[in-house]
Amino acid sequence: MNKKLTTQNEIKSEIINLSAILSLPKGTEAFVSDIHGEYDEFAHIMRNGSGNTKQKIAELFTGRLTPMSQKKLAFLIYYPSEILEQTKSEINDTERLNQWYMDTFNNLIEVLRYTANKYTRSKVRKALDPDFVYVTEELLYADTNAQTKQLSYQNVMTSIIDLKMADAFIVATCHSIQRLVVDHVHIIGDIYDRGPHPDFIIEHLTHHQQSFDFQWGNHDILWMGSVAGSKLCMLNLLRICARYNNLSILSDAYGIDLSAVSQFAIKNYQPLKSFTPKSDTGEEIPLETKLLDNCLQQAAAIMQFKLEGPTIRRNPDFKMENRLLLDKLSSDRNSIVIDNQEYQIKDGCFQLVDKDDPYQLTNEEQQMVEDLIEQFMHSEKLRQHIDYLVSKGSMYLKYNGNLLLHGCVPVDKVGNLKSWQVHGKSYAGKKLFDYFDEVIRAGLNNPSMKDNFNSDVIWYLWTGKMSPLFGKDKMTTFERYFIDDAQLHIEKLNAYYTLRKEEWFADKLFKDFGLEADGHIINGHTPVKAGTSPIMANGKIFVIDGGMSKPYHKTTGIGGYTLLSNSYGLQLVTHEPFTTREKAITEMTDVVSTKRVIEQSVKRKTIANTDVGSKIKKQILELSQQLNKF
Repeated sequence: MNKKLTTQNEIKSEIINLSAILSLPKGTEAFVSDIHGEYDEFAHIMRNGSGNTKQKIAELFTGRLTPMSQKKLAFLIYYPSEILEQTKSEINDTERLNQWYMDTFNNLIEVLRYTANKYTRSKVRKALDPDFVYVTEELLYADTNAQTKQLSYQNVMTSIIDLKMADAFIVATCHSIQRLVVDHVHIIGDIYDRGPHPDFIIEHLTHHQQSFDFQWGNHDILWMGSVAGSKLCMLNLLRICARYNNLSILSDAYGIDLSAVSQFAIKNYQPLKSFTPKSDTGEEIPLETKLLDNCLQQAAAIMQFKLEGPTIRRNPDFKMENRLLLDKLSSDRNSIVIDNQEYQIKDGCFQLVDKDDPYQLTNEEQQMVEDLIEQFMHSEKLRQHIDYLVSKGSMYLKYNGNLLLHGCVPVDKVGNLKSWQVHGKSYAGKKLFDYFDEVIRAGLNNPSMKDNFNSDVIWYLWTGKMSPLFGKDKMTTFERYFIDDAQLHIEKLNAYYTLRKEEWFADKLFKDFGLEADGHIINGHTPVKAGTSPIMANGKIFVIDGGMSKPYHKTTGIGGYTLLSNSYGLQLVTHEPFTTREKAITEMTDVVSTKRVIEQSVKRKTIANTDVGSKIKKQILELSQQLNKF
């Protein structure tokens, strides 16, 4: 409790207030995953409350507003500044515009009132713009059936127009609706990589008064590891940015100077087919950019493979010796021996790999790596973003009886928890997650450019067999680039991904993590292919990576999933692919969302049924005990 209560009446009043909160409906939770830098689509889904806003408008205004008028109201709430400008350009008459303002005020306040009815006045007040708190509350809680109140209500709205505050009031009210339509958002991993603007996503979250949490994904780990000082995480990150034509995010968003490594790449490498960059948007990449992306990708890959050598050798507990491949190359670099079988090399680019010491960086490479990692560690904006991810995030989360994690829980083929032994200790299941969480925080609290165990473990989370964020036997980056044999490209999934279809398996994981069997496990990480259900284990496990990232649209056939948990139960929302923000605004093209009720409560859930409710009950008990002392 934040305030000290000293009298009986104060304690009794607080007990009454807390008891009243327990009876309020449970707020809506939204679960999203694998955003991969697709800011415009993510922001649109946040603005429309994963389809909730449109649904509430329909519930309120069907029969009173035409479908087109409902759509206009919805888009005003999503994009208030832009729709205001568009509307004012269409209405040149002052009297008509003022009437539009009055009608819009009434509609928005009605939506706000409907959205806010499950919250306390205190919580609603926090969601209101400070400049309009008093005015909004007057309109929100006015009894418009009373004649005197109705007159006051009209006068307030007229004054807003006369004082030229109408636009600002509308924008503020729309943002309040956005904040209240969904109470809490869970992001189950992978904000970073592939898409163009993960930085915008972090900025969006830090500036919106909405409740968020993160469960870190394998791609997030690369950025976190880079800030912690992991050169291997940084080189992987650089290679992926080059592969997806995203180098600008490093230079423009985070101020990383890539000029030296770019010049080095162009000087030492020639374009190769295997390193052809991919366009996230599908648009043609300019020839000069394509050349740089190709060559820089080679430079980063070779330095990555080199540094893997000493990292794997100084960490025998990682058991990754099968990833030491540079020393398996033939002297002419045209073939390689893997598992006693010889394979031909395609698109080889090993000219800077020393035959006698293949895992040693050249002096120029060493200098570049040191310079780059220092930039990553001292990028103020990147550090702020990663700090936010760490402060709001974790390896997993237990929330309202559900278990949220990005990838998997490593198990064997019959479902037994697999143990990872490191430094003489074993970790499995929940203890494994807790261990990794501890190491990540330690690495970021004490970042270092020097090779160290914490940064090595963070890199292991990207690629190691026992990483819950990776969940495969090995990462075949080398084979995919250099060997034309599809069998060698296969990355065998942990048994978790097969067993998660079984209800008994879900129950076993609930027990290990200390949860009741009536909860749910919510995953991301693996895109659900078109025609495959994201609902598994008899409704106990959900996989909500539906392909928000554009490169996955062909695989999944959709634009992503959102899972909603409200006071009535669970809904799975399927989103069609998002086009562009500009098209959405000018043509009022919404992301068509199909909602499917997958679990419905017999009795409407209240805050008493939530984690917050448990804390409130504990407070009430403590207050009652304090009261008994009088």
